Amino acid sequence: MKPRIVVKIGTSTLTAGTKLISRGKIENIGRQILALRDRYDIILVSSGAVATAKQFININGLKNNMVHSKQALSAIGQPKLLQIYAECFGDFDLKVAQCLMTYKDFDNEESRKNTRNTVDELLNHGFIPIFNENDTVAVEELILGDNDKLSALVASLVDANLLIIASDIEGLFTKNPNLHDDAELIPVVNDLSNIDQFIEERENGLGTGGMTSKISAAKICFEKGIEVYLVNGARSNFIERSLNEEIRFTRFSPQ
Repeated sequence: MKPRIVVKIGTSTLTAGTKLISRGKIENIGRQILALRDRYDIILVSSGAVATAKQFININGLKNNMVHSKQALSAIGQPKLLQIYAECFGDFDLKVAQCLMTYKDFDNEESRKNTRNTVDELLNHGFIPIFNENDTVAVEELILGDNDKLSALVASLVDANLLIIASDIEGLFTKNPNLHDDAELIPVVNDLSNIDQFIEERENGLGTGGMTSKISAAKICFEKGIEVYLVNGARSNFIERSLNEEIRFTRFSPQ
């Protein structure tokens, strides 16, 4: 069986720093998967349903800061987001499949078994599973972590060798680099017990996940012995280049 990599794509990566979903970025991800698929099985965890809905519709009365409004936007945007993936990946003859989960599904042994079997079957038939939270019935991704926790749970469930979290930052720094010019990148983290001192959040207006949620995801993966790369998704070919250590990023490696 090929090594498995779970790649979490945050909203800021999908929008390429704008307010619209970037087809160019999704095409770049597709090209990378095409180049890597002979060596790895790649599973995606993708945010961006709400951002997708906002570029297609304008419904009076939907307030962006209300959870039920975000749930409605997610219900509208999720099928459109998958359609964009299918269209962009289809140009490379890549096939996609949607997997919607709630966090309760990971607590139920039968659900875990069924999901694992589904992922195995999809990969065996050449389909790329794309996970997202089912936001119409669950709200944790909408208010807490932009799918960071979900990606860690998926990585644990499918026995991944590596979780790559693509965000709008190059990794974990000694200080928030958006606020401090003297911030230094921390290339490797083996101990998660003392890194809270380096977390300094600042809202970026795009996704909901900050450094705190990414560290929480790393902790989940550490329990299963899974490495985590925190990379800048704005970089071209960020998956390939992080695997080849051609770009800067933080490697969370359990001892």
